[in-house]
Amino acid sequence: ENREAMLNSKSNRLTEALEEANRLFDGVCRAREAALDAQFLVIASNIGKEKANELHSEMSAFDSTAFAEDLLTFMGINRTEVEETDDSEDVPGGFLPSDAWQTVGGEAPKYFRRAPTFHYMMGSFKSEPPVPKQRIERQKKASRGKAERAMPAQLKKMEESHQEATEKEVERILRILQTHFENDPNTPISFFDFVIDPNSFARTVENVFHVSFLTRDGLAQIKLDEDELPIIEPIKPSEGGVEDSRAGARNQVVISLDQTQWK
Repeated sequence: ENREAMLNSKSNRLTEALEEANRLFDGVCRAREAALDAQFLVIASNIGKEKANELHSEMSAFDSTAFAEDLLTFMGINRTEVEETDDSEDVPGGFLPSDAWQTVGGEAPKYFRRAPTFHYMMGSFKSEPPVPKQRIERQKKASRGKAERAMPAQLKKMEESHQEATEKEVERILRILQTHFENDPNTPISFFDFVIDPNSFARTVENVFHVSFLTRDGLAQIKLDEDELPIIEPIKPSEGGVEDSRAGARNQVVISLDQTQWK
């Protein structure tokens, strides 16, 4: 907002702003405050650059014409004498004397430092040829074929073990459901009380996943009570059997359960 006032060469607003920023930076304790300080530093740098560009100082200006005149004078040319004898052809090579560039070359080495010598970090290179590497023999095709045949069997074993673990967990949940229902068949079992683990959200999701297999296979059913809340109960074999329940009409639903609702 005060860019124009800060760009004024007679104004010290930019210096005052920098001092104020240095004072405030002593109390910085959060990342956001440090980011604001960095943002201020960028803005202050840009304003300082603009302010420096507006300063007009002839002290450091390079005048190519004046440099050329001084160089020609150093090389031995008197511009006044050249103008008086302009029509003469006594000066060889145009205006420059024959030793003009030798004079400049003799003066130039005084302002150049000698280049540093080159040293190898690990010493000089060795002239001996490199030692040939020993060739590693490849494995026989027969052994590689055995490894390739063993890999699919291992993957198949992992898939079977994962499927077996899921089936065992579904059977364990079914036994728990049947035990609760047998102890008190007249009290409906709340679906959420049955699947929710109050100490683990991930475990709750796994329970809902495993219970879905029970409803898919016709081993349990989910209904709504008088308060429109879901209840779960096992299906007795006397009610038509598993095969008959699978043949009946089923409704599939998708429920949404986030951590806030779980808490």
